[in-house]
Amino acid sequence: MEWVAGIQKAIDYIESHITDELNYEEIAKNVFSSPYHFQRVFSILCGYTLGEYIRNRRLALAGAELAADKIRVIDAAVKYGYDSPDSFTRAFIRFHGITPSAAREPGAKICSFTRLSIRISLEGGNSMDYRIGEKPEMVLTGYKKFFTGTPAERSEQEENFYVTTRLNQYVLKGLAGDNVTSYGVMTNFREEGYDFYIAAQLGKWEREHLEQELGNEEDAKRFENIVIPARTYVICETERCEYPTMIFSELRKKIVEEWLPSSGYILAKAPEISIIHWFREPDRGKRYIELWIPVARADDK
Repeated sequence: MEWVAGIQKAIDYIESHITDELNYEEIAKNVFSSPYHFQRVFSILCGYTLGEYIRNRRLALAGAELAADKIRVIDAAVKYGYDSPDSFTRAFIRFHGITPSAAREPGAKICSFTRLSIRISLEGGNSMDYRIGEKPEMVLTGYKKFFTGTPAERSEQEENFYVTTRLNQYVLKGLAGDNVTSYGVMTNFREEGYDFYIAAQLGKWEREHLEQELGNEEDAKRFENIVIPARTYVICETERCEYPTMIFSELRKKIVEEWLPSSGYILAKAPEISIIHWFREPDRGKRYIELWIPVARADDK
């Protein structure tokens, strides 16, 4: 309860200082954690990065004020933290779909983005299988894309990323000699979003001789090796089903929302790994995703 209440306290702090220059360390103090840990928990629980939430709230409030003809465009830009009217206009168009000046016209349609409210309710009592594992350094080979935007936008980006890069996936599976397992790596988390890799675990020779294996330098440049440091992970699995990707996000949220607060661990600053087990017929319904979330003892931070 105290942990959830702390998240709400942090949100209340953001809202009461929404037009000020917000300091992430000051926000994180409300939950007695580091800025990194708070931002990762906030992102998983709320679906937005902390920066996205603040930016969207400011643009929504600016839009409401402009639509009500309560403020000039230049004053709105300054009030909501933009360096110039031009940068404010670009952000405003991306969010609302119209210019700030157009928002002042009668009948203009603007987007809303309501403040978050964390409900404190008695939950739990559910079982969740997990294990704590110490994993040695691992090297994966893959290709990446930077994901940003709303949860729906990131989900669409990920789906498009998989659909439009089938050839790369087939090449990796062939090099790894594994047709039923693939890796996803989320890393380099920052305010705007994160890097997402589609990867495979190749043998040492294949990994070090990609150009020779693929026949030319250009093809080899499509891929890079990703070093995953030795780390402690909490490891969970989705249920066995035909489409485990549909329930993957809920499992991540459940780990952070239900397990993490009482575990004595915090999220660690390291890549997050998902191992997708794509079984073929007749075991299609037994597909599942193994989720590795890096953690550290809270008293070791």
